[in-house]
Amino acid sequence: MSSSAAAPIAETALDIAAMLVERARRAGADAAEALVVDGTSLGVSWRLGKLEDVERSEGRDIGLRVFIGKKQASVSSTDLSEAALQPMIERAVAMARVAPDDPFCGLAAPAFLARDWPDLDIEDKSPVPSAEQLATIAAAAEEAALAVPGVTNSSGAGASFGRSGVALVTSAGFAGAYAGTSSSFSCSVLAGEGTAMERDYEFSSARHAGDLKSAAEIGRMAGEKAVRRLRPRKAGSQSVPIVYDPRVSGGLVGHFASAISGSAIARGTSFLKKSMGQKVFADGISIVDDPHMKRGLRSKPFDGEGVKNRRTQLIDDGTLTTWLLDTATARQLGLETTGHAARGTGGPPSPSTTNLYMEAGCLSVKELIADIKQGLYVTELIGMGINGVTGDYSRGASGFWIENGEIVYPVSEITVAGNLKEMFLEMTPADDLTFSYGTNAPTIRVEGMTVAGT
Repeated sequence: MSSSAAAPIAETALDIAAMLVERARRAGADAAEALVVDGTSLGVSWRLGKLEDVERSEGRDIGLRVFIGKKQASVSSTDLSEAALQPMIERAVAMARVAPDDPFCGLAAPAFLARDWPDLDIEDKSPVPSAEQLATIAAAAEEAALAVPGVTNSSGAGASFGRSGVALVTSAGFAGAYAGTSSSFSCSVLAGEGTAMERDYEFSSARHAGDLKSAAEIGRMAGEKAVRRLRPRKAGSQSVPIVYDPRVSGGLVGHFASAISGSAIARGTSFLKKSMGQKVFADGISIVDDPHMKRGLRSKPFDGEGVKNRRTQLIDDGTLTTWLLDTATARQLGLETTGHAARGTGGPPSPSTTNLYMEAGCLSVKELIADIKQGLYVTELIGMGINGVTGDYSRGASGFWIENGEIVYPVSEITVAGNLKEMFLEMTPADDLTFSYGTNAPTIRVEGMTVAGT
């Protein structure tokens, strides 16, 4: 935050955003929008019974986007002093005057703007934890992990708290603000000795601290997972069913979301660009994006352009129903925004998801793997070998080998490969969906993938 001695330019973030828009219009902008983001965070690191680090940060960022005809420019700053703001506003307008024409730029039309929104309960009003309280949580997690037989060292534990506030004002008539909190802690430990060591972790994250799992449970789970990975074997190259643990299965849903982003569709760089209204996933599969999920990790009452957002079923019984669109990509495609705009203070919006998830299936995990004679249960993925144009998929992996419906031993240093278009059609979800991340999926089985030993 600026250390300027100038008097505050406004009392609240919403007042600041409104002032920026008004001044931009007076400076010659045809239209403008302003975003103000406040943030405060506190985190501690703990290792082998000692406090290693305490970090605290707080600040306020402002972003201003201005339009002159079909030209636009964006500027951002952390200096809210009067001496800095007026030159910034004038610079934005001057930049817009010389910017190239963009026929798709502009504010969201008033008809799409949110006029009211639900209380999503994403701000924890409890007292902010102290560094000492966070250190106690981290210490308890590490202590529980080190108590697991076979755990020999610690990579450390950490705990954090954050609060962020967002205020958005546009000259099209939108003004809105909200705040959210996040609390989390994690623990990472090693098992084994010498060159035969394995590392694993566990964590808990929630909007409200009261929704976190216990530190002892998280520590114990981290320790048990590390020990379970000891003495891994290699796997020979073959084509087998692959089962994705919920820790990594959400990545498959994330690849799907990238493929239906309006930006990729408008550029023609998505392997799903001709799949609207077609069967993309197996029968029975549904994928949902829900910005209004109570206490959701990515919940927000309106999108990054002030557009009304809503729960959207992206995949309905395997069929693709919509793209992810903000105002600009919607215009480029001759469609209407779907309320999926996301943005920071430094540039224009782009389409993104909120609480994205694949709905749970009907089978338990045990039932899901019961008929697998030979297969792979993946718990960790490495690298990003994804071709968004063709859907080709290849990633390093580790996990556990499946024989006759049972998980029998750990495996590592292998590669899993396939094509996402084919993988989506061969998926079966289990019934164990939980909401641990922003993008979630239950355990997922995919038929006929290639496993290659390294």
